[in-house]
Order: sequence, then C-alpha cells, then structure tokens
Amino acid sequence: MKRTIIIAFSTLLLLVSCEDNTYKTFDSNPYTNFDALWETLDQKYCYFETKNLDWDGVKTVYRAKLTHVKTAFDLFDVCAQMLDTLQDGHVNLYSSFDISRCTGWFDNYPANYNENIVYGPQYLGANYRIAGGFHYGRINNGEIGYIRYRDFSNGFTSANFSYMDYYFKDCKGIIIDVRNNGGGQLDYSKNFASCFFTEKTITGYMRHKTGFGHTDFSEMQPMYVDPALAPIDWSERKVVVLCNRRCYSATNDFVVKMLQAPNVTVIGGKTGGGGGMPLSSELPNGWMVRFSAVPMYDQNGSEIEFGVNPDIQINTTEEDAATGKDTIIEYAINLLKSN
Repeated sequence: MKRTIIIAFSTLLLLVSCEDNTYKTFDSNPYTNFDALWETLDQKYCYFETKNLDWDGVKTVYRAKLTHVKTAFDLFDVCAQMLDTLQDGHVNLYSSFDISRCTGWFDNYPANYNENIVYGPQYLGANYRIAGGFHYGRINNGEIGYIRYRDFSNGFTSANFSYMDYYFKDCKGIIIDVRNNGGGQLDYSKNFASCFFTEKTITGYMRHKTGFGHTDFSEMQPMYVDPALAPIDWSERKVVVLCNRRCYSATNDFVVKMLQAPNVTVIGGKTGGGGGMPLSSELPNGWMVRFSAVPMYDQNGSEIEFGVNPDIQINTTEEDAATGKDTIIEYAINLLKSN
C-alpha cells in the first residue's frame, strides 16, 4: 500500500485508457459509465448489508447530478462522491488524471503517531538499521528491541529475522510498531504473525460472493497461521505491538492475528479496518474501480471491516510530545520491563 493508507496499485494506472481527453468536453456517455460503475458495485461489493446502505437510494441521488456533467472531471467527481458513501479505504476510482480516496474512516480519530519523534534521538535516531522492510534498533539503553514496520508491501527473509534476533538477544522484549502502516500483502501479514504462535491456529475466516445479490456468500472458510512456515520462532519472546487508526487492510489483519498470539500484547488505538480483500473492474471509458469483494472476519467470526480494539487502549499526549517522547512507546517499554 502506498503511504496514503489507500492501496494504489501502479498496474491499475497502466490500464487506464489513453482515450480520456481531460481538457475537452467529455465525449463518452456519462450515464453509461455511471450505470456501469453502480452495477459493478451492486453485484460485487461485499459490505452493503454490513453497512446497512441503501445502494438503490444512493444511485437515485447521484445519478440526478449527471445533468450537470460537462467534462471528464465532472463525471469523475460525481462518481467519486457516490463511492465515498461506502466509507471504505479499499474503494477507489482510477483515471489518468485522478484517484478517488476516502479519508472519513480515520479523520476523527487521534493520530497517535509522530514520525519525527519515532525517528528522533529518543528512539530510532538517525543510525537505525534496516533489514528487508524493517527499521530496527535497541532503545531504552539497549534494554528493548524496537522494530518499525511501515509497509506490508515491503518483504523480509529468514536472514533478516536471524540478524535481528541476534541483535536483540540481550533485550528484555521487542516492540513492533505498525502504526500508520496502510497495509500491503496479506502473505506478509500471515508470515510475520506466524513467528509468535506455538501451533497451527485458526486466526480468522473469509467468505466469497456466490451470486450478484447483496447477501450471496459462501460459508465461512478458516484462515490459519502456521509456525512451521515462520521465518523465525519468536513465540517465547515478550512482544508488544503498537497500532493506531491508520493501521489498515493487511495491517489490520496482522493486528487481528497478533491479538491471539500467546506472548503478545497489543496497545494503542483502534485499527482502521479494511477487512475486505479488493478486486478491480474496468468501466466503458477505461477508468478502473477497486472495491472490497471478499469479507474477512476474526477468529470468532466477527466483522473486522470497521477495525479492532487493542488489548490496551492508550493515546499519545501533547505533554510527552513536547519532550520528544512517544506515550505509547513509553508504555510498551514499561510493560516489557515489568513482566
């Protein structure tokens, strides 16, 4: 996923039609494209019932706005406004001149993360080490291992873990900071989480659409983590995971899994959700739409689309920030030192 929380696949952009002329009167039928967009979501989007959304009513409201559409920009804006009613960070409209995005799902939550503080002298500093997608170092006078994982699109190897394991061998515990991580590859989430389990475990479920109706889904299918496939065994290490509202998609999935790991405590803020695996489809004018199509659930079969709560809810404070401290990291340090 991109740094903007929303996953914007570059391959989608390559598929956008070159026939769009964004500076002239729009020469493709806006009704045809609007209806195609609405119908694609109507048949394939997976959260209408979960969000109790009247999609027919949404169509009525936004299709009426097409009478004012004169350019591609106008049509794009109307379509983007319609998609925003879903309040889903996995729903995006891609054209050669813009990408729609939704921010409402995190706007009204505490940020609970300050990059300058995390990479300041109190914690990682300027001389942190890099292993695969991980930035890491020893903090609190070398007592605590700290891993900052910013993007689940960045991979890792067993060798990365082996060197970090050696580097942290004298530490009392490890902090894994995935705050502001907008997601990426679900396989990385599964492989990373598997390091902290002692046996193969069902950590969630998924369902697939079986028809075009809003409630046409398969039975729940289990999803597992398997420590036999883990790049390293950290199941005996004391670990604290830090999360916030901008933990989305694959990161949300990672937190769901880590909440079940035996020696792991998750602290911070509620995650952002993004529990649906996305698919994409092309409109008649060449634009692409991405949308949640495969819903996922936690180990109890509960929805994770709206985010999950940590074991311990804690927010950063302005008082700590003024002194270069991160309240959530400090809490994690004390938690690891006290156990």
